Order: sequence, then C-alpha cells, then structure tokens
Amino acid sequence: MKWTIDNTKDVWKMVTKLHSGQHYGGTAPGEKIDYINHIGSVVFEVLAALPYHEDIDEDLVVKCAMLHDTIEDTSATYQDIHSLFGEAVAKGVMALTKDKTLGSKSEQMLDSLQRIREQPKEVWMVKMADRITNLYAPPYYWNTEKKVTYQEEARLIYNNLKDSSEYLAERLKSKIEGYQKYINQT
Repeated sequence: MKWTIDNTKDVWKMVTKLHSGQHYGGTAPGEKIDYINHIGSVVFEVLAALPYHEDIDEDLVVKCAMLHDTIEDTSATYQDIHSLFGEAVAKGVMALTKDKTLGSKSEQMLDSLQRIREQPKEVWMVKMADRITNLYAPPYYWNTEKKVTYQEEARLIYNNLKDSSEYLAERLKSKIEGYQKYINQT
C-alpha cells in the first residue's frame, strides 16, 4: 500500500502532541532539541528509501517510523495504536519498543531485535533508519564508553537487519564508519 499525506497527517498530528515538551541534548552544552526532530528524521530516512523498493507496504513503514517511540516514550499504549492504526502498525511499533523490564540495555536490544526480525521488513527498515539518525552526532555529555557502545549496537543492528533494505543498510554502514570521528575526538 502506498503512503499518502492524507493517510498519515493524523498520525503526525498525534505524534507531535504526544512528544510535545520532550527534548534531547544537542552537541553544545545546554542545547535542547525538540524530540519531534528525531521522529521527523527517522521518517525522512524511510521516505528516502522508498524509491529503492518496489514490493513494500509504504503506509506501514511510514506510520511505524512516525510512531516508533510512542509506546516507549509517551502515554500511548499498544491498544491505542491498534485501535487507531490497526494490528500491523501496532505490532510493528511494539517490536520497536524496548522492554524495560529486562535487566540490561544489551538484553533489551537483543530482545527488541528478535521481535523486530519476526515482523515484516518494513519494521526492520524503521529500526535501521532510527539508528542512522541517532548516529548523526552524539549529545555533548556522552563519554567515550557510551559512544563506543552505541557504535557497537549500530553494528549489531546492521548485521541483523541489513537484508531488509540495501539503501538503508548502506546508509547505516556509512554512518557507523563515520561515527568513529566522534569517538576519536575524546
């Protein structure tokens, strides 16, 4: 199914409201960036990949990109997503949501990757797009260890999900390699 602005405008409106007031740290001390910037960046990465895929549910991948952090970071629930956007979108968003009841961040990542791999490739693409955007530049307060761990996680994501989209896999691989400059700066 093709994506259209008419099919997604209500999703974007909801996501904007749900993430209102949320921020993340920028590259300069004290800099705060509205979280919706991250959501939009993931959507842009997915939209850029669409021309390279003929056999893809565009509506699913775009909606999951918009909603990928809603269950994890807002008051929205699986049931909310399911009732508004259907089972496929809800399952995709749930797979993209870390299970914070698991002990370590490593366990959470492995669990999430396993659940993502049980979903259609469109959900895999969203996770790769998410990590691509998270490799732009780290927040100013991340230490070298955090940057190295994040780069290693990106490699894990790449190795597990690269078969879903050659375009996004190449983008992610390039970002992983380029991220080394941030590690070398410290």
